[in-house]
Amino acid sequence: MKALVLSGGSGTRLRPFTHTSPKQLVPVANKPVLYYVLEAIAESGITEVGIVVGDTAAEIREAVGDGSRFGLDVTYLPQAAPLGLAHAVLIAREFLGDDDFVMYLGDNFVVGGISSLVEEFAQSRPDAQILLTRVPDPTAFGVAELDDSGRVVGLEEKPAKPKSDLALVGIYLFTPAVHEAVRSIVPSDRGELEITHALQWLIDHGRDVRSTTISGYWKDTGNVADMLEVNRSVLEGIEPATEGTVDAATELIGRVRIEAGAEVRGSRIVGPAVIGPGTVITGSYVGPYTSIAENCRIEDSEIEFSIVLRDSHLDGVRRVQASLIGRNVTVTPAPRVPAGNRLILGDHSKVQILT
Repeated sequence: MKALVLSGGSGTRLRPFTHTSPKQLVPVANKPVLYYVLEAIAESGITEVGIVVGDTAAEIREAVGDGSRFGLDVTYLPQAAPLGLAHAVLIAREFLGDDDFVMYLGDNFVVGGISSLVEEFAQSRPDAQILLTRVPDPTAFGVAELDDSGRVVGLEEKPAKPKSDLALVGIYLFTPAVHEAVRSIVPSDRGELEITHALQWLIDHGRDVRSTTISGYWKDTGNVADMLEVNRSVLEGIEPATEGTVDAATELIGRVRIEAGAEVRGSRIVGPAVIGPGTVITGSYVGPYTSIAENCRIEDSEIEFSIVLRDSHLDGVRRVQASLIGRNVTVTPAPRVPAGNRLILGDHSKVQILT
């Protein structure tokens, strides 16, 4: 069995970060989302992985290399434009051959991995197996319709009037039967070859398409709010460790990981939180669910429930929260501007002036 990981796409919902870096490489708990995907694939026993790449191919190649650090053998599959998930299957035909495969969107995060799913698929081998989860707004996803027995009878891509609240999670398992399906469909109104259309083609032609509804944690890390939520989820499971330097005037509370080469002086850190290597924190407060990457400086500042990417600097800022701060960013207080108030007040007035 092989794996196909989709790491193209423009990541418009994560701009401005994705103007300069692939969305799959934005870190949660100081590790790129794509790494969690590759680790889950390796844990399932799959070793051959094709990574579909687009405009950000160079950054993905630099981050993943040949895959050996994950115990994988990686092949890169260029996609000229993000023309849909089914198009990714189409261009990966030679790599996939006649093997079964799991297709995994590189910006999706599933707690617990995919080992049990892969094992179940290998034993029963339906033509396709999809993962579903209930969501409050199905219009933003591919949506599945099930009959009374739980069999998949219909699929729609981002429907205006969803027939259910069951959204497709970005993990799919296929036999080679899917190759005929992706060759047989036409682009949607969005100009893309939709995987939902390929799945519907299989259903319409009597093929066995099964589903598994998951109740565990899943997120499509396509926007800032979801990135912060995934970061929170991962940090809840970290083990505390102090590999860097922490002085006697610093207070560490809860699950805090200070990575090698980091230095914390005269500060208070409340976990779960992780401080990356080479980062220096002085006279500051770092609150729960915060990841600070490598080589940052946090001075006389307060931050919580946030992600700070490498080489960034916060100096003298109060209560930064629910924030995603990119690489090599500097945040400082704005200079105070002298201001005057000209008042013309009648008798018995009461005025409050913001100072």
